[in-house]
Amino acid sequence: DFATPRAILTGHDYEITCATICAELGLVISGSKEGPCLIHSMNGDLLRTLEGPETLKGPESCLRPKLIQASREGHCVIYYENGLFCVFSVNGRLQATMETDDKIK
Repeated sequence: DFATPRAILTGHDYEITCATICAELGLVISGSKEGPCLIHSMNGDLLRTLEGPETLKGPESCLRPKLIQASREGHCVIYYENGLFCVFSVNGRLQATMETDDKIK
């Protein structure tokens, strides 16, 4: 038998740099090199776009996600290349932000 994909996720214009799966909620959250993070269902349906804070947007300050983690309670933490942490609800609402000068790996 050959393995076949369960779903094909679409929506990113650039390469995927980070992703996480929240099996409890049936969600896949992914971030691309030059774009927003997207929430898909396990079936491949695009559900939401997670946009960073408006104050940091612009061509010189593109938010590039590096790490994503989701909780079974419905929170998503994204760490961006510029040292910014953002917490989103699975409904796409930005709940909190925090900046750090530390290197996170």
